[in-house]
Order: sequence, then structure tokens, then C-alpha cells
Amino acid sequence: MPGPKKTTGSDAPMAKRPKSPVAGARSSTAEKQARRAPRPSRRHAGGAQLGRPRTGVVVTGGASGIGRATCLALAEVGRPVAVWDRDLPGARRTARRCADDFGVATVAVGIDVAVSDSFSSAVARSLAALDSIGGLVHGAGVDGAMPVTMLDEDSWDAVLDVNLRAAALLTRALHPSLVAAGDGSAIVYISSIEGFFGHSYLPAYAASKAGLLGLTRSAAHTLGADGIRVNAVCPGAVDTPMLAPLLAFPGAREGLEGRTPLGRLANPEDIAKSIRFLLCDEAAFINGASLIVDGGMTAISGI
Repeated sequence: MPGPKKTTGSDAPMAKRPKSPVAGARSSTAEKQARRAPRPSRRHAGGAQLGRPRTGVVVTGGASGIGRATCLALAEVGRPVAVWDRDLPGARRTARRCADDFGVATVAVGIDVAVSDSFSSAVARSLAALDSIGGLVHGAGVDGAMPVTMLDEDSWDAVLDVNLRAAALLTRALHPSLVAAGDGSAIVYISSIEGFFGHSYLPAYAASKAGLLGLTRSAAHTLGADGIRVNAVCPGAVDTPMLAPLLAFPGAREGLEGRTPLGRLANPEDIAKSIRFLLCDEAAFINGASLIVDGGMTAISGI
């Protein structure tokens, strides 16, 4: 996969469009009376605890895959989201979906997270749109499939810059906002089970994801004093655009499913719900942890 290219674009605050309650079509007298009470809308579903705190969350890589699913999962429980991605049209589609379906404040920011000079302006735009930022999910990532014997400096740096370096520098850039947001602020880095298992074609990717596990522990130690929790989620095989080239090979999907005790690949939503949990008050004493979400694959093998 080629290294990330700088993308320019402006943020686009999304207008709120709440849905009207829709009554069901039923025939009995009791059902007709019940119909008079409006059904709850989809907005802020999923339980009060999962939606707390109500501060905004920056999600990098929010245009597709796990990042997009995470934005929607957070919006579902009432959390405003800033969708950051180098694919600005894709980020806008995600932000619009969050605003239309769940009525939360959103903003789309076109940004290449490998270019740290753009962080301060992106944070300022996001803060202006969401009022507060109490969460960060670093989901932007590239795999850079290439064996170590063929690596060149540019391809190595392209993977490490997006997957690992950006996570550390984003944490630094958002630290003041996370502190200002108060109790409940949290960070989730999206690592991978490749952080535990090597892969001959993914040395840079595996190194970057293992690095995120070390960063998680170090940042948790530092930021814990500010009441900010830092954790990592380590997905296994997830049916996303990043995995699509591998799944195109005959038998690849079946092979991965056969090595997963639950017998299927993860959907992006499976990972997103785990991330949402780590950002909510129910995870208030989970800090410095690496949560494996792989259907049991690492219990018996690696990818």
C-alpha cells in the first residue's frame, strides 16, 4: 500500500436534523392507544452510561472502516464527533450520517495525520464545532505490506508516521483540551493483534502496532494524574477496506474464519462498540490496558 499523501480541505460543521417519532401500524384498541405515545427516536440510544461523558471525541480515520463505525457508535449514544480523515468527502459523509441519524454536533476535517503541523488548526476547528473534546480515537492507519528484505526508508517511515508517531503527537496536541473537558476524558489507540504476532509481509505494520502498546502504557502513566485514561484495542481480522486485498485471494476468508473460534471475521461495529465502552464511564478504572477483540483467534494462533 502506498504511503499517505497530504490532503487539504476545510472542516464542514454539520447541521442537526432530528428525526420525527414514527408510530407503528397496529389494529387493536389497546395498540391504537399505545400508538399515541411516540416511540423513542434512534438518537442517544444504547444506555445512559455508554453516552457519558457527553464531551466530543476526535476520531482519526473516520471516513471508512473501524473509524467510521466508531463515529456512528459514539453518535448513537449522544457523543459529538470530529471526523478526521485525509479523505474529506468520506469524512463529510460520516459526519452527515451522525448528524442526520442521531442529532449530534459533528465536524469533518480533511487532514493527513502524518503532517503534524496541521494538528493545531484541526484541534481548534474541532473544538469550535463540538464545544469540548474529551476523547481521542486514533484509528487512521496504513499497512505498507512489504517484507523487511525489501523495505526502503520511505515506506517504513510512511507506516510508522501514520500508525505510531501521529498517535503520540495527537495526544500531545489534544492534552490541554482533554484536561479542560474534565472527568471522564479518555484515549483509545487502535492497535492490532499484529502487535503481539509477527507477519512476514507486515514488519512495519507489526512494529507500529507493537509500539502503540508501549505508548498506551507510557501515556496511561503520565496522563493518569490528569484523570485521563489511555487504552488500546487490538482487533483481529476485520472485514474492512484495509483487509480487502487479502480477502480477494481464493480461500483467504475461509482460512481466517477457520482460525477464529467464533467462525467469522469481525465487523467494524464489533470493534467500534469495544472502543465506545473504553471511552465511557463504565470503564472508569480501566487504564493502560490492551483489549484484544479477535473472536478468540489469539487464543489458538495468530493471523
